[in-house]
Amino acid sequence: MMVSGAESNLLHARSGPLTADLVQSPAAFGLGQVPQRLSPDGEARMVCGFCATGCNLRVHLRDGQAVNVTPDPNYPVNLGMACPKGWEALTPLQATDRATTPLLRDATGQLRPVDWPQALDAFVENFQRIQQYHGPESVAFLSTGQIVSEEMAFLGALAKFGMGMIHGDGNTRQCMATAVTAYKESFGFDAPPYTYGDFEESDVIVLVGSNLCIAHPIMWQRVMRNPHSPKIIVLDPRRTETAMAATHHLALRPKTDLVLLYGLAHLLIKEGYLDEAFIAQNTEGYEAFREHVEDYAPKHVAALTGIPEANLREVAGLIGQGKRVSFWWTMGVNQSHEATRTAQAIINLALMTGNIGRPGTGANSITGQCNAMGSRLFSNTTTLLGGHQFTSETDRQKVARVLDIPVRHIPDQNSWAYDQIMEGIGEGKIKGLWIIATNTAHSWMHQQRAQALLNKLDFLVVQDMYTTTETVEMADLVLPAAGWGEKEGTFINSERRIGLVKRVAQAPGQALADFSIFRLLAQRWGVGEMFKKWTSPEAVFDLLKEVSRDQPCDITGIDGYDTLEREGGIQWPLPDALRNGHLEHPAKERRLFTDGKFYSENQKAKFIFDVPRGLPEPTDEQYPLLLLTGRGTSSQWHTQSRTSKSKVLRKLYPQKAYVEINPTDARRLGIRASQQVEVVSRRGRLHATAFLTPTVACGQVFVPMHYAKANQLTYPEVDPHSRQPAYKACAVRIEG
Repeated sequence: MMVSGAESNLLHARSGPLTADLVQSPAAFGLGQVPQRLSPDGEARMVCGFCATGCNLRVHLRDGQAVNVTPDPNYPVNLGMACPKGWEALTPLQATDRATTPLLRDATGQLRPVDWPQALDAFVENFQRIQQYHGPESVAFLSTGQIVSEEMAFLGALAKFGMGMIHGDGNTRQCMATAVTAYKESFGFDAPPYTYGDFEESDVIVLVGSNLCIAHPIMWQRVMRNPHSPKIIVLDPRRTETAMAATHHLALRPKTDLVLLYGLAHLLIKEGYLDEAFIAQNTEGYEAFREHVEDYAPKHVAALTGIPEANLREVAGLIGQGKRVSFWWTMGVNQSHEATRTAQAIINLALMTGNIGRPGTGANSITGQCNAMGSRLFSNTTTLLGGHQFTSETDRQKVARVLDIPVRHIPDQNSWAYDQIMEGIGEGKIKGLWIIATNTAHSWMHQQRAQALLNKLDFLVVQDMYTTTETVEMADLVLPAAGWGEKEGTFINSERRIGLVKRVAQAPGQALADFSIFRLLAQRWGVGEMFKKWTSPEAVFDLLKEVSRDQPCDITGIDGYDTLEREGGIQWPLPDALRNGHLEHPAKERRLFTDGKFYSENQKAKFIFDVPRGLPEPTDEQYPLLLLTGRGTSSQWHTQSRTSKSKVLRKLYPQKAYVEINPTDARRLGIRASQQVEVVSRRGRLHATAFLTPTVACGQVFVPMHYAKANQLTYPEVDPHSRQPAYKACAVRIEG
């Protein structure tokens, strides 16, 4: 259906002041009102839109405008605390480079403003043409962990059920795919078992590949609230801020985590630090695992990891003697060539010592993006909505029934992962790509090749808040999207807590909520009737509740958005049977597996293991240093498309890229402090300032991931099980 000029003029009128009846919705197109809760003067409480900690902020409003934020002292996540990004949460909305109108590349190669009807026509005509000539699998989408769950679900359903796409993945592949795969294989479902209260209940806290102080400062504050004087053990090659504050730091050689963890398991068995009853009743595969770790004696492990035998024995003793031991990991584990087995080695330590299901315990992955957990459950990318399977006829029938769509529209095959979609472009199998709220041209590994692949596409659509990201600048069509605070919906944080996002600001110009863009595209594609129930984010939330019924993530007991606000967020699962039968108000902190039962068919957790593999790209004479990457400061975020908008945040980190070098290496290379150098890999060069510090070991260098060209250096390797990129280690040299 074409949108008329009169309807288009209604949309252009949207740039006026914020009023209760001026809503960001397809109503301007005559497609039905989308209720939006405009927050009145006073304050609105809502979940922050940066990381997956899921802090709650009080947004203060004056004359209908959001003017400031303060952390919510009553929310069970942050308890009145906020990191620098949280305090600056509103600033990215006011940026001068906001996308305010659709842009279409013309015959001269320039992006020119067009109206929404032209943009919708360009999207549909180009993608349908590609599918007509090359088949439905020739168009794909790359989604995000940055938009609300209801929008993720709408995107995935529209693309796969309405537009016939088979392949679609999210940028959560870059951060959380390993944890998802590890949990599914070990527990039977993607189920982080913990609650943040466990930081305060543990007497031993083990952090693997996690610089919690910097990456998740509010979680670190929860550790600091622990009254038990816990032993804090950090496994990390660098002497990070977290390692400096820990009681024990094992500065292992990069990517020897798996060997070290097997070595700790070996010692726990030899010293009898086992919960044999738990192993017998609640797990399977232990005997094979015990035989596997026989080969990981302290002497052997010390030689491979660089950790002295005495330190290995000491740490094993702390874990074995601890009464409440919690294990935590994040990107240092997930972004590795053997990431899934490393995560499962952590899970195995928790299982063999019975440290799961009790306060202060757990094998706990810490999520990255604000709504990565929502993406994992409801984005309809590599799993069907609600943790169902595309390959299951029963699951497809259930989802079709709930959504009231013909089951034939649901694909019966799994999607390609992100790396496979990118390779599909190179092979000529993917001709059209729709990228939503992610900056692929910056963040994908081996950046120069990634950009070359995007340039091969027949048609690239990018839906984003800003016009200046590297990916937007490559687009054929740009769809201007509203950001956090300009729409409503839900996020799900690391501890499985579902929290509310509200609309407290007007999106600029013709920018629309992603939800509204999806409704318009559904109508223009000709499948509007298929999504007749998808009238508002809260209406979709009700659909997702029913989709989740009888799943491990069952949330049928959540009445709606009002309940989420009243209860201060609610952790899944909360089935209606529990809520209606036994629970008037859900507990603020709830953990999984308290009964020792897991989500596998026999309700037992599995010990899973494998033989460690060497680095995909070891150092050599030409490239003698190993590059490590990670977060630079708590004021930087991903590709800086949002944090760079804040003058305050920009003052808190170096504006230009820097490389951390051990002073011994610097002397050998003749490099002085603050000297301009080139970090060179087989794939690219990064101009950086040398920062000399002993926190990086000899033979290693460190570069924050946020700078534009950092991923020109990274090696294009993925974990074979999770297909998550191995960003954390590659061979480089330094040129003065």
